[in-house]
Amino acid sequence: MLRAAGVGVGDEVVVPAFGNVEVAEAVVLAGALPVFADIDPVTYCLEAVAVEAVVTPRTAAVVAVHRFGRSADIARLHELGQRRGLLVLEQGESEAPYDEVAQRRQRASYLDAKLRGVRTPDGGDGHTYQQYVVRVPGNGRPDRDAFARAVRARGVECRVPVKTPVHRLPEYRRCVSLPETERAADETLALPVDASLTKRDMQRIVSACNALGGLLQPAF
Repeated sequence: MLRAAGVGVGDEVVVPAFGNVEVAEAVVLAGALPVFADIDPVTYCLEAVAVEAVVTPRTAAVVAVHRFGRSADIARLHELGQRRGLLVLEQGESEAPYDEVAQRRQRASYLDAKLRGVRTPDGGDGHTYQQYVVRVPGNGRPDRDAFARAVRARGVECRVPVKTPVHRLPEYRRCVSLPETERAADETLALPVDASLTKRDMQRIVSACNALGGLLQPAF
């Protein structure tokens, strides 16, 4: 995709560090250099102001990755691309059937109303809830990981969506400031909202989380 668009050796491509390493790998395979920009803390997608802050004369493209069922702010990124002469590419998530999305939204709405002690996702326009990602309050990664272990011990499956931001991996290590990316990697946890979940399953998720969430408070 990048090579076909004319991106190659000597070029820079702005990508998110919050997410899969495959995007950065594709940039390297094209002969270009991945440059990491910070994310919007609500959508977990590239934030346009952060992207512009890392643009240089060598920047050729931006790869916006839609995350967890939320879309990046493509309108603002395209405006930036037109103004700075950049190619804006999108990496989407596979679309689910309408009925499945509707059921996930229904389960997400239930969790929104019932969960206590965690920060529920901002639904926003068009959220398809490919993952239902909450923020666990407290002291970052240690508390989030402890919360996840305790929830699993109560029979609820959950997962850390991004364990290590790409800019922290040895082969892509960069000395850059990405505070929202770091915070999201330390605090986020994906809870199940699969269409197959029963009402009893949903009640079990709420019960397991609420038994713990109120106990995790930030240390001052």
